[in-house]
Amino acid sequence: MSPGGRAEIHHEHRDVNGGWLRPSVFGAMDGLVSNFALIAGVAGGTTSTRVIVLAGVAGLAAGSFSMAGGEYVSVASQRELALAEIDVERSEIERHPEAEQEELAKFYEGRGVDPVVAAEVARQISLDPVKALEAHASAELGVTLEDLPSPKTAALSSFLAFSVGALLPLLPYLLGVTGLVTSAVVSCVALFGAGALVSRVTARSWWYSGLRQLVVGVIAAGLTFTLGNLLGGS
Repeated sequence: MSPGGRAEIHHEHRDVNGGWLRPSVFGAMDGLVSNFALIAGVAGGTTSTRVIVLAGVAGLAAGSFSMAGGEYVSVASQRELALAEIDVERSEIERHPEAEQEELAKFYEGRGVDPVVAAEVARQISLDPVKALEAHASAELGVTLEDLPSPKTAALSSFLAFSVGALLPLLPYLLGVTGLVTSAVVSCVALFGAGALVSRVTARSWWYSGLRQLVVGVIAAGLTFTLGNLLGGS
């Protein structure tokens, strides 16, 4: 107990939604794995640095714009659906306030609140239409009115994150270093680092997450390199 008589909280929870870290890291990881595999595949089929760089730049551009476009449409559709359902709920609160108040009370009862207390909480919340709408949106739709996702922010974040990840395996070639080995080393270090960073939003240890991502990336690059070598040799 604290001096004021309040119980002290002795633990903290992880951010189960991941906040900004999860989409950023996973976007960068996407770009890293896909462009590393692409560059490895092209390098397996040709020794032309110009062709490899062209493929890497094309992979970076195509992937970044594709990710941004896909994320924009996905988040915009999700937001539009949420807003449409919120409008339905707003209309119901205006037309049938008593029924909606009772529905809110039933929701709290279902969460284990005493029926009398639940009814009183629902009554007090329903006195303010804005608060009532917020409560119904949270209870029935699982959304927060002030925290609806932004399509533009999602698209820009995906574009930047993917671009950064896709640039890493390409960077040695852009700096004049020829050969796949340097690109592979940079990519492997980045893969392990990105995987280790993901452990901040999971229950896994940093070394396990890093090693798992490294193995996945190396397998993808190894398979495409083999395929490129076979096709290039033929």
